[in-house]
Amino acid sequence: MRPRRPQAVTPSGQSLVEFALIVPILLILVFAMLEFGLAFNDKLTLGNATREGARVGSALVTGSDTSCTGDPNGVDSTIVASVQNILRAGGSDVGLAQIHEMRIFKADSAGHQVGNYANVWRYTPGAGPDVDPGPGSEILDFSPISVGWPACSRQNDIDSPDSLGVRIDYEYQLQTPLGNMLAFVGGSSASSLAIVDDTVMALNPTD
Repeated sequence: MRPRRPQAVTPSGQSLVEFALIVPILLILVFAMLEFGLAFNDKLTLGNATREGARVGSALVTGSDTSCTGDPNGVDSTIVASVQNILRAGGSDVGLAQIHEMRIFKADSAGHQVGNYANVWRYTPGAGPDVDPGPGSEILDFSPISVGWPACSRQNDIDSPDSLGVRIDYEYQLQTPLGNMLAFVGGSSASSLAIVDDTVMALNPTD
């Protein structure tokens, strides 16, 4: 009995093989574009939030507590409230629970934090300060963890006003199977993406 000759791959069979090889790559590209769009949307929201926080901090400038402790006149609480309002606005997909920390800091001319001059806030749902103690109370979802730059110590003299920065460290959660697919083709698996956004503005100077 003669051995059977290997059968040639038919055009239709070859197409199926090629299709099976190409599909994972196409899916990765589609999911990557989708994830980029979703992450970019969150990045824009974070940018709007830090910009609003820096604008409010620049306008409020400083408090009047001579002991320079805590949060005189609720300056930082108001900054955080303005950021939170943007993050919770309609159309925002940013999950507050994915925010590792919010930072209000003194910035140098390059926009970098100066030493340890920073106030760190962390996500504490419904346990933060009340920025509107009246009938329409508004409890923040963030609480101060450390204070390294009290509001009353900020300088806004006309010659060299301090610069105030607001920074958000955010962990974007992947919405598609992209991370698993990358691992399937030999890459590293991932379920989240770190996104950082900050805005720096000079304090409004005194006349």
